[in-house]
Amino acid sequence: MMEGLKKRVWKSFSSSSSTTSLWITAPLLILVCLVVALGSSKASSSWVFVDSYYPWSWDPFLARDKIPGSPPPSNQPPSTFPSVVTADNSGGGKILAYNSSINSSASPLDFESQEMQQPDIQKEEDLNISSSVPSIISSSNETQTPLQVTIKSKFRNLERLEANLGKARAAIRSAAVHGINQTDDPDYVPTGSLYWNANVFHRSYLEMEKQLKIFVYEEGEPPIFHNGPCKSIYASEGNFISHMETSPFRTRDPEKAHIFFLPFSVTGIVYFLYDSSVPGKKHWFPMKQTVSDYVNLVARKYPYWNRSIGADHFMLACHDWGPEISKAVPELFKNSIRALCNANTSEGFKPSKDVSIPEILLPGGTMHGLIGGPSPSHRSILAFFAGGLHGPIRPILLEHWENKDNDIQVHRYLPKGISYYEMLRKSKFCICPSGYEVASPRMVEAIYTGCVPVLIKNHYVAPFSDVLNWKKFSIEIPVEDIPNLKKILTDISPRKYIRLQRKVLIARRHFEVNLPPKRYDVTHMILHSAWLRRLNVRLHGIEDT
Repeated sequence: MMEGLKKRVWKSFSSSSSTTSLWITAPLLILVCLVVALGSSKASSSWVFVDSYYPWSWDPFLARDKIPGSPPPSNQPPSTFPSVVTADNSGGGKILAYNSSINSSASPLDFESQEMQQPDIQKEEDLNISSSVPSIISSSNETQTPLQVTIKSKFRNLERLEANLGKARAAIRSAAVHGINQTDDPDYVPTGSLYWNANVFHRSYLEMEKQLKIFVYEEGEPPIFHNGPCKSIYASEGNFISHMETSPFRTRDPEKAHIFFLPFSVTGIVYFLYDSSVPGKKHWFPMKQTVSDYVNLVARKYPYWNRSIGADHFMLACHDWGPEISKAVPELFKNSIRALCNANTSEGFKPSKDVSIPEILLPGGTMHGLIGGPSPSHRSILAFFAGGLHGPIRPILLEHWENKDNDIQVHRYLPKGISYYEMLRKSKFCICPSGYEVASPRMVEAIYTGCVPVLIKNHYVAPFSDVLNWKKFSIEIPVEDIPNLKKILTDISPRKYIRLQRKVLIARRHFEVNLPPKRYDVTHMILHSAWLRRLNVRLHGIEDT
């Protein structure tokens, strides 16, 4: 009897197990069939594209030291914008790594293959995505809605952009190891110690020319938008904004764009909206509100700002207030590429994502009469400076050296009849201290006239210092060494000085303002800096192909 009971229990258990296994196995078989019908895909995480745009990864991925004191970027979307997917970091992959310097004496920009931390995709319930929302994964026999077709098309565009950027990264890594065929470039071949890595820079520049596309938002009217000054110390701002209107890098199709340009002029905003009679800090409100309103406008009209939380957007400002006004939109300040003359790390400038640009004074709107100077043997003055008492550094300089030494010509105001530019041309070294802010046109004035710049600045990131080795064509002196200025300069041997001066003449092409722009000039160097930072950002879940 017991034996019969055991048989009945075993038979019942076997029947129940088979039924349970069937219920578990059947859905899995159906899911496998759907996946097989779709075919294999490199974009393994495409299912995330259900109810939101792809989240973006922003991390400097520095090859050596991280930037000290830089807080981790915020993944939270602005409260005034539609919600986006947030993610935390884990996983693995490959990305182009670079090392961007805090100042011109730091380590070079290196391109290496480095492990990238990919984010974990949040669970469906965490994203509040309803299961009733149509999934992008569907059978090839199913009829697709126009929305599904549009999303698929946009996703394919993103895949294509990222795949091509992956090829660019691979080409740059190859140049770092194997060099580059110099016949690829008939105009100019970067060589020598002026560059941290000439081969890497050259290949990166050529890849930029082949690939880079920038979408310029058309919203906004002059004089604040699509316009800027071209004759003052803010000429870098006006010339670049004007160039972007007709640039060959511009695309009218945002789906093909790697970067999105916000064409507002901070100088224009300050000129037309700043009211000095407003007490306290209230004068900031109309200026910041203008930027906030503009970003909100393009964020509501287009999907691209929210897709990346601003990480593939960039602004450019040469006015001292550029960093402060960019705080109007937290994501613009934290995530976007900000090309700034006022590249001050103590005021939030991050070399890993922001771009330092030179402040250039063009009194007549062009370089006419500003370029050129005599050879070193015809420069009789050891060092020269003339300028007002702006900021904390210049008073120290004038206290120690104003009208006290014929070799160190330091003046608050030049005597009547003496030409400022002629004094630059007569000098071996040109002193470039910070004013109220770190940026100054004196560096470029020195470079234009063949005078070796002497940088006396705190917390400053020199322009294009991720490509150019400023130690090879300038001298950096800490503020506390101002009393020893003459000894420091006289200790430089004639041979070293000649090397420095020759490198100044080579570097000059990267600071020249050409109308229209020419290859490797300042406009293209700004674009290349933005290109480098875009190379270091890529979509989650997209692999290099």
